[in-house]
Formats: sequence, C-alpha cells, structure tokens
Amino acid sequence: MRFLKTYFINLYAIDLLMISFAFLLSTINLVFYTKVELWKTHILFNTLFVIFVLLIANIDFKKKNIFWEQLHYWYILPTIFIVFKEIYFMIKPIGGVDCDPYLIAIDKFIFGVNPTQFLYQFSNPFLTEILQLAYASFFILPLILLIELQTRKQILNFKFVAFSLVLGFILSYIGYFLVPAIGPRFTLHEFEMTNIELPGLWLTNYLREIVNIAESVPAGTPNPIEVVQRDVFPSGHTQMTLITMYLSYRLKTKFRYFIYPVGTLLIIATVYLRYHYVADLIGGLLFMILTMYLSQILFNWWNNLKEDKVFQYPPKVKRKFNYGQKKTS
Repeated sequence: MRFLKTYFINLYAIDLLMISFAFLLSTINLVFYTKVELWKTHILFNTLFVIFVLLIANIDFKKKNIFWEQLHYWYILPTIFIVFKEIYFMIKPIGGVDCDPYLIAIDKFIFGVNPTQFLYQFSNPFLTEILQLAYASFFILPLILLIELQTRKQILNFKFVAFSLVLGFILSYIGYFLVPAIGPRFTLHEFEMTNIELPGLWLTNYLREIVNIAESVPAGTPNPIEVVQRDVFPSGHTQMTLITMYLSYRLKTKFRYFIYPVGTLLIIATVYLRYHYVADLIGGLLFMILTMYLSQILFNWWNNLKEDKVFQYPPKVKRKFNYGQKKTS
C-alpha cells in the first residue's frame, strides 16, 4: 500500500488509464500466447512502458520544470500509434474471422444498397481531394483542441480532454478485437483500383499512401487483404472526431467553428473514400456516447481519490428573448 501511495499518487488519470490498458494487453498476450507470435516482445514493451510512465509522473512531480511537465502532457501522442501497431499483431491471429459480411448486411438492410458503391456515381477529383484532405485532419483536430486549451492555461480542461480522447482510442481498439474487419475498399471494391476510380487533384494519392502505410499495406504489398490492419468497427475517425467536436462545443473553444465543418467532412469522407461502412459510423457514434459517459466518471473518480480538482463542464448560458414585447412610452 505504501508503494502505491508513493508511486501512483502522482499519476494523472490518463497515466493510470494507459497503465491499466498496458496490463490488459499483456494479459491478452499471455492468454493467447500460442496464437500471438510476438507475445513476449509485447509484454516486455508494455512492462517498460509502465515503468516509463511511473518515472515520468514522479520526476515531473518532483522536478516541476517545463521539460518534464510537457513530456508528461504529450508522451501519449506517439504511444497511441505504437499501441495501434501492437494490436495489429494480435487481432487477426486472435479473432480469426473477419466480420465484414455482417457489416455489409447491416448497410444493405438500412439503405437497400452498399453506400460506397452508391456514392461512386457522385465522385469527382475536386470532391475527392477535399474529402481526402479532411480525412487527413484526423489527428490535427484533437491537437488543435488540446493546444488551444493549454495555451489558454485551462489545464484541468486540457487533462480531461486528453483523458477522454485516449479513453476513446482504447475503447475503439477493444472494438477492433470484438469486430475485426477490413472495410469496403477491400470487400466491395478492388483495393488496387482505388487511385484510378477515385482520383484526386494534387495530394490525394500521397495522403492515401500515408494511410495505407499506417495500416501496413504500402504500395506493392502482395495480398493486402491478408495483412491490412483490422480497424474498421467502430469507425475511430468518426468516434474521435465526434468527441473532439462535442468537447470543443461544451468547452466553448475559439476554434470550434473550424472543427465543426472539417469534422463533418471527415466523417463523410470515411464512407466516400471507402474506408468504412455506414455501420461503422453508427458504431463510432455509440462508442463516442459511451466514451463521454465514462470519461467524466473515471477522471473524477481518480482525482477525488487524489484529493485533486474534479472536472465540470462550464454552465450553459441561458439567453432571454422578449418576443413581441412592446416599448412603452
């Protein structure tokens, strides 16, 4: 108990969240060690990561200088992507069967057609360019929100938003385990024909290739269906963008009027560009609601335990309207 008080009391809620997820991933690796080839490497990385977080949190608490403070705030950025690649080596061997047929069936049940195939008739290079640019803003929009809060010295809000975003990523990763799928660009369309069927103007092909590399299918990959990351349901792009839009609205940030339209285009792009089924977007919305429900509860639980400040949304401003009121002389 003394060890816990000494080393864990200085953790932010986001630190505890990441440590807990590292333990969960290590447990999954251990349970499925006969299926996950790199299970020892994953457990070693997760262990070193936990030690790293504990060190950063405690050094930041003792040193109290800007370097350790900023490292403590922002170490999570590369970590999210590294964990994304760790689960890449776990989902397919553990999950086995892709769930795309069920997601396709949901879309056809709702719309009577496959939405990505239906939208193809409206495609043109200008629209494709705009939507690919919007899709590429996935990490930029949350960064804009976080940077604004930090520069305005709203540190409690910054910590809560960072916690909510990371919780959202973690829940989406769990969703990938539960519903492994590869998306319509592989199942309903020919992946190799994407650049030909959906050409852009200047940056589309480069941005598309960056996405493909991140998902382990760079140009020339043989049999990409077998090696692409299973990261379709829920749509993390939809989930995280909705979280960003919602929090920018509730916290009344200055850049929300930029985040709203770009975020809306990003969500449309997930289907138009054939990355997701509409069922994935519905999943992203549901996971967003779950994230926002849990985030304040978990964040404030830990802060209460530490006797630290709890997070509350700013009160909504009530506007009074005097309709039809006549001026008296």
